[in-house]
Amino acid sequence: MDVEAVRQLGAALAIGLGAIGPGIGVGLIGAKAMEAMGRNPEAAGTVQANMILGMAFAEAVAIYALVIALLVKFV
Repeated sequence: MDVEAVRQLGAALAIGLGAIGPGIGVGLIGAKAMEAMGRNPEAAGTVQANMILGMAFAEAVAIYALVIALLVKFV
């Protein structure tokens, strides 16, 4: 294998594996927030604010994986 092929494979694995966790996390956060809003509609504003904050933190992990993948590919 040449170095370029290994870089391509490393970048693909970094973003591929690095996006699995945040993808599952965002799905679970959204599902549980909808469930909580359905059970207690009066608290929808608080639940929604916390849901958005949790999703932002989960997506930050995916962005870190993207940065690592780009570093592996281009540096």
